[in-house]
Amino acid sequence: MKIITFAQHNILIGLRTIVPADEDTLFPSEAAVLGRAVAKVRRQSGSARIIARALLSKLGFPAMPILKTPLGAPIWPDGIVGSLAHHDTVAAAAVAAKNNIAALGIDIEPNEPLPDGLIELIATPREQSMYDLRLLRRRELFVLKEAVYKAYSPMRHEMLEFQDVEIDIGARSGYVKKAGCTFSVDLLSSQNVLGVAYLEHVP
Repeated sequence: MKIITFAQHNILIGLRTIVPADEDTLFPSEAAVLGRAVAKVRRQSGSARIIARALLSKLGFPAMPILKTPLGAPIWPDGIVGSLAHHDTVAAAAVAAKNNIAALGIDIEPNEPLPDGLIELIATPREQSMYDLRLLRRRELFVLKEAVYKAYSPMRHEMLEFQDVEIDIGARSGYVKKAGCTFSVDLLSSQNVLGVAYLEHVP
């Protein structure tokens, strides 16, 4: 597992390759929440929680179940914000102390082009005018919007669509138009595209 720090060392991020045994690391209560989910989903969930528990241990927390809200957001210990993500082969998690970071979201995708036909769904008209076709065909906007959603949803208890979020990569910002709320965003790209969104103060 690779652990990195982010945003003036206030955010801990971990990445891990998913392996078959990861599904066996779920706490019984976590497995119960997943119900009859297929092995692949249980494995991905287990891997993300392995990372999250390792990150929480660095903040002084014992190993514990990480359950979910009705909207699917992870439930963190008091005083912690965080987020989980995965694609088919890699899982990620991010955590931070709430007195430093008010809201936090993370997403990860393979560093590959988007499937055909998704640009208009993901990018707003302004984004389509801001970015060239090469960037629009990649996954940067997708992961950043997913990260913003994961930071926003637990805070406001509502869903977002892709068109509700406008990303300015140069300004490192993600603006939620209907809430008048701007998140800091950033990208880490290698074999994966990792998007992070956070607020240092609740607006």
